[in-house]
Amino acid sequence: MDGGGRLSRSVGTRQKSGQASKAASALSRLRIRASGDRNPSPDDSYHSESRHPLIVLLEQRLPRRGGTAATVVVLIGALTLGVVKGGHTNEVMTVLSDARNAAANAVGFRITAVGISGRKQLTQDEILAIGGINGRSSLLFLDAAAVRDRLKADPWIADATVQKLYPGRLQIDITERSAYALWQQDGRLAVIADDGTVLQPYVARRFTSLPLVVGKGAAPRAKAFLELLAQYPDLKAATRAAVFIGERRWNLHLASGLDIRLPEEGVAKALTSLTQLDKSDNLLSRDITAIDMRLPDRLTVRLSEDAAKAHDELVKDKKPKRKAGEA
Repeated sequence: MDGGGRLSRSVGTRQKSGQASKAASALSRLRIRASGDRNPSPDDSYHSESRHPLIVLLEQRLPRRGGTAATVVVLIGALTLGVVKGGHTNEVMTVLSDARNAAANAVGFRITAVGISGRKQLTQDEILAIGGINGRSSLLFLDAAAVRDRLKADPWIADATVQKLYPGRLQIDITERSAYALWQQDGRLAVIADDGTVLQPYVARRFTSLPLVVGKGAAPRAKAFLELLAQYPDLKAATRAAVFIGERRWNLHLASGLDIRLPEEGVAKALTSLTQLDKSDNLLSRDITAIDMRLPDRLTVRLSEDAAKAHDELVKDKKPKRKAGEA
């Protein structure tokens, strides 16, 4: 070593050269690893051999980040399965629908006006509730066909049209059924339309004046019979209920308690004959409990208990008394 320090510079130069060589080697290995052409190290070979061949194949075939995507898919599937199995589908769909409507309302598609025409029995709030329309609904995502179907499914509504008038008006036009009669079966009373549709399974006070029909099958046949009965106003006014018997024929139950048994065929002829007899002989005011008109060639009456006793006594008094000594 001389005093100029040449040995020291040589050593330093070799140290720098060694560091540069290590850096170049590391960079080369990094490039090889990125290109996928490197030879596996003993550790890598051992690790690959210790895993299942299918897993190794999937790692080689799947694109980069494929595992992450698969994990996300599995998590979504598990979440969906949990929602369905737990019975929370409707709640989740409601939340998603509300979020979607809130976004549409925020940009100007909120329903600000609703026009409803044709309603008589139903209120505006009832119609909106039937259609599934509430304060969170937006015009943009409102399904007009679905609203119409829900409206027509209600027994009071025979037909409906729904129009969306952007940006915020909804027009609903409905055709209501009218309450036609009361129908009683098995002790239950309901309001029906003229086509027999049950409008509501209870009777509000405003419907108590409607005509009453009773019996299985009476509802769809009520209109034809009541229209025929309306041609005899005095008889109709005295009728308390029309009873459908055996799904074949009608009986009239009058307010006085008198039952009139009408035939299966020729009902109009029987009613005409009945009204004529009432005008000529006050038949409906007599002390009788039933009039049987089922036979075409005769009319049979049933006397009340008191009238029957009086009739028997009268007949007994009219019998000739036997003379003494007559056998």
